[in-house]
Amino acid sequence: MNDARLQQGEILDTRGLYCPEPIMLMHNKVRDMATGDILEVLATDPATTRDIPKFCSFLGHRLVDQSQDGDEYRYRIQLG
Repeated sequence: MNDARLQQGEILDTRGLYCPEPIMLMHNKVRDMATGDILEVLATDPATTRDIPKFCSFLGHRLVDQSQDGDEYRYRIQLG
């Protein structure tokens, strides 16, 4: 897979939402995406630090990047 493919993607803004809403929205979003696509998730719920890696592991997606800036979390997921 080339670097250009990893740069492109969809953004899902779940800031202000709490468990289970971010994961539910992610399930809905990935249904409209293809294998190899990148989904960037923005969140403020600390539970996403546990839930999103489990989501990826369970569904066969790859967590490409995970970062935190203050109270905001950012995840980049490559769909499997």
